[in-house]
Amino acid sequence: MTAAREPADPAAKVIPIESAPSWSGPEPRPALADRLADSVGAALSGQLGATATRLLGKGWEQRAAGGLGFLRRRLTGDYEVDDFGFDRELTEEVFLAMLRPLAEKYFRIEVRGTEHIPADGGVLIVANHSGTVPLDALMTQVAVHDHADRHLRMLAADLVFVLPVVNELARKAGHTLACNEDAQTLLERGEVVGVWPEGFKGIGKPFADRYKLQRFGRGGFVASALRAGVPIVPCSIVGAEETYPMIGNFKTLARLLGLPYLPITPTFPWLGPLGAIPLPTKWTIQFGEPIPTDSYPKDAADDPMLVFNLTDQVRETIQHTLYKLLVQRRSVFG
Repeated sequence: MTAAREPADPAAKVIPIESAPSWSGPEPRPALADRLADSVGAALSGQLGATATRLLGKGWEQRAAGGLGFLRRRLTGDYEVDDFGFDRELTEEVFLAMLRPLAEKYFRIEVRGTEHIPADGGVLIVANHSGTVPLDALMTQVAVHDHADRHLRMLAADLVFVLPVVNELARKAGHTLACNEDAQTLLERGEVVGVWPEGFKGIGKPFADRYKLQRFGRGGFVASALRAGVPIVPCSIVGAEETYPMIGNFKTLARLLGLPYLPITPTFPWLGPLGAIPLPTKWTIQFGEPIPTDSYPKDAADDPMLVFNLTDQVRETIQHTLYKLLVQRRSVFG
């Protein structure tokens, strides 16, 4: 495991990507981008454009123009990331666009209670964690963006930031290390922060224990919310538990690989790569009423009994809502 990153400066501003290494190709990047855009535009204005209209319908020109604009900004470096590495444009145009069909068509997620997410200002969303693979966190990110028009900044485990490629993608998608300092910094900046306190105990639990919440740790997330004076919104997710039903665990092999667990499911590893396809369960994501924290004194976060009581209140709210949603559910797949 790598060491935790230093907490970001709360006063830090968005920094441009221009600090990246300069382009050293045979032609300046802006000129190359302009030529590429002109070439594609010329091709689409001809017979290819007429064919695209027949296949894609009206309005494809605007989508194509937006795509060309996005490509040009990527080539010229004309985009920004913040000091946590969050790339807003890449997240909206690529990451969320790739996840949205999975949320809307495959899991057919019903999102409830987004009116409880404030339109602005810091807020901490606390959700149950399950499903062997943390798809529930990604689907919650889509739900918050598409239904509350805000970006969810997720607190992720150390393992995410030591995996090649995954580390960089997670940073660009707005994820950061699950530590109190980062959480408080983001909350004080007015961000929507998401935390899954069960961690690996939640997503790696046996299928027999589905929808039974695991321990929520020491309540570090509550202390961060108290220090920032932001509301806590409980979030209950039904449907994720059944995507990869975990019926066993290769514990010895998992330890050798440095993983928290290595699941055995009804389809994995028996079906090979096909076993990695999640089951098409029907999901519900429900955001509960906010629990305010701004009425507590500034030193409230240092009161262990208060932190414990608030942590228990959040956990019991989520558990109770899960039971209600399960009673209302017609079937796992429908």
